Formats: sequence, C-alpha cells, structure tokens
Amino acid sequence: MDPKERFHRQFQSAAAGNVPLPTSLTQHPSDSHANQGLQEQITQLSTFAAVGGERQDAVAHILSSISRLSTDVADAADHLPAYDQRTYSGVIKALREQLNEATAKFAPKTRFQFKPRTAAAAACSSSSTTTTTTTATKPDARRLLNPAPNNSSSNSGDGPHPSTNPTAPPPAADDGAGAGTVPRPPAKDYNAEIARPGTGTGTGTGTGIRTPSFSAARDIALSGHRRVHIMLPASASRATTAGTLTDLRRCVVDMSVPTLAPGAGAGAEGAGAAPFASLMLQDVAGCVIVAGHVDGPVHVTGVRDSVVVVVARQVRVHECENVVLYLHCVSRPIVEDCTGVRFARAPGCYLGEKQRAETNLFDQVDDFKWLKATASPNWSLVPEDDAIPDSVWKKTLAGGAGLGVEDILRIMGVGRGS
Repeated sequence: MDPKERFHRQFQSAAAGNVPLPTSLTQHPSDSHANQGLQEQITQLSTFAAVGGERQDAVAHILSSISRLSTDVADAADHLPAYDQRTYSGVIKALREQLNEATAKFAPKTRFQFKPRTAAAAACSSSSTTTTTTTATKPDARRLLNPAPNNSSSNSGDGPHPSTNPTAPPPAADDGAGAGTVPRPPAKDYNAEIARPGTGTGTGTGTGIRTPSFSAARDIALSGHRRVHIMLPASASRATTAGTLTDLRRCVVDMSVPTLAPGAGAGAEGAGAAPFASLMLQDVAGCVIVAGHVDGPVHVTGVRDSVVVVVARQVRVHECENVVLYLHCVSRPIVEDCTGVRFARAPGCYLGEKQRAETNLFDQVDDFKWLKATASPNWSLVPEDDAIPDSVWKKTLAGGAGLGVEDILRIMGVGRGS
C-alpha cells in the first residue's frame, strides 16, 4: 500500500474511527481506549465520574493522544504533500478545540456572576430611571412641614440633604463589556519567570537554580533559554501530560524529580510521580538534559553537542549531531539523518524497579537512512569505562557549592564551542 494512503487510513481511524489504532498511535497496547477514535472519546467524557480522577485521567489520555497524532504527522512530512499536511493539522486543531469545549462544560460555575443586560432590560431600566427622576423633582410636603434637624444654613428645609438627594445622577451603568463571569487571571508565563535575573522561582538557596512549579499548567514547555540551570520540583508532576523543550543554548535541565521520586534510585517510585505521556526535544545545542521518565514516544530533533538522559518506551532521533544519549528503552531506538550520535545505558540512579526488570534495548539501534548490511557509521556505543558514573550525575546535577552552568557542562563532557 502507498505510504500516503496507509498514513491517511491510520490518521482517519485515530481521529474519528472505531477500529484499533496502529501501534505508532497507541500509548499502551492494553489501553481500554485504544479502539476508539478521539472524537468519540471526547463525546464520551460526560460518562466518566468527576470524582476519583476518572474524568481527569480521560482528558489527560486524550491530550496525549492528540500530541502523539501531531508528532506522527510531523514524522510523515517527508512523504506527505503540503496540502495533506495542512489538512491533518486542521483536523488536529479541531480536535483540540472540541476537547476545550467539552472540558469547559465540566468546569465549576463561578460563584459570582453578572448576567448581561438585554436590550429590553436596558430599555425598561431607562424608563424606570426617567420616572424616578421626574417624581423626585417634586418637593416632598412632609419634608417641607418637618425639616430635618441639624441642617446647616446652606441646606435648609426646602430640599433633601445632599447625601440623600434622589436627583443625583445614578452610578455609571456597565456597558456590557465586563458583563458575564468574573474574568480569569491570565495564564502564568513560566518561561518569563525562568528568564528573570536572580535565583529563580522558589529556590531561596542562592544557587541560581530555577525551579518553576508548573502547578498551574497542563504540560511543560521550556523555550528560549540561555545559560540557565532548571530543576523541576515535585509539583510539576501535575503538568506531565506532554513535555516540549525548544531553542535552548548552554543550559542544564533536570526533569527527573516530577517523573520519578528521589527514592527511585533504590527502586521505590513515589506516589506523586507522573511520567510524561510524550516528550519532544528540538533545536537544542550545548546542553545537558535529564528528561526523566516518558510513558510514550520521545522525539529528539535538531539537537547537537549535548548530553541527554531519558527512560522511555520509544525514542526517535532526527537530524542530530554529536549527541550522547544515556538511554533506557524497551523498543529499538531509531535514528535518521544523524551523525556522531552515541548511545549508553541510562544511569541506575534514574531507574525504578520496573525498569530494572525490563530488557534495555539502548544498543539495538535502527538507522533508517543506512540500508547496507554493514554497521551504520552514524551512531556508536559509549564504552562502559567512558560512561559517566551514577555518583557524578546526582552530585553534579544538584548544583553544589561553586558549581555554575558552565562547570556542570564541562564535567558532563559538553564543550564550549557549542
């Protein structure tokens, strides 16, 4: 079957069909939602209980499925015409909008609300105000006969007290622009917070490590940073639906804490830890990235002169140069259009009991652009004696006294020329 036609059928079944999804579009083979299209899953959100986190888990699953669908469209760009790519992107955008509309219906109503004024109500209010004003201009006989005591000479009994004057103009009415629910505060810009000079969010240690909480976000997106040390705290586990790291230069990023508890080195995963559903690294240079755990696919595109640590189900590496991947992967890693990519076993300090019992296929790499029987010259394995030991990872990434970003990069083998 033509690749274009095959992808069209896969995309159609994933977006709206009721047939099993292809493996590349399914997060878990045993997922109970795998045989439903995304549109049908969105329409069935109302059937999930709001208590116990069932509906929240269903929304998170749909978000991760849409994210995977988007990355699959990007991967298939080589054999898809531009028109088809725009069509698929439009469908994905429509799915996101449909999900937003569905989740908005479940959101709790704001306690304080102001109903917008209709034209009839405004006309009625205007008529009532006119009548009141006309009546109020007539002198009150009771006030003339019984003038209020303690009135000053400037306010004799021929009229009401200024503070109770019924003819005073009423307060300006709302023109409707602010009518409706109380406006929500703007979404928090975590990237701007990270880039702000100083010690960063919530550190209080003076080490210069940025620790953005991401407690008010659905997913984690780090972009446009230069020479900063970022370490995600446990609170970021609420935002691990998807992860995106783009346009980073000379940075150190540690995302292991929210995806695996500190005790994981001893094999005990934390109750609050939540692995990423999917992760994308793009346009990264001269960095050390500890991506943590990812339940779904990891896409590494346009990364150079960097060191990456990740524990994932699937890893695809595109257009990368001079990158060392410390990897734990239960499927064969894929490289394409790469040069100088090296693979090593993931440090044991980032593994849990589940990963220790699995078969790690980090060294079973497939190069899709090398079809010869001989070994691909585009990737190789790091000798065990040259691999960075566990003790160095934990001690160095914590940013000890006197260790800056450039010091950490040097210890991890990232040169200054990147």
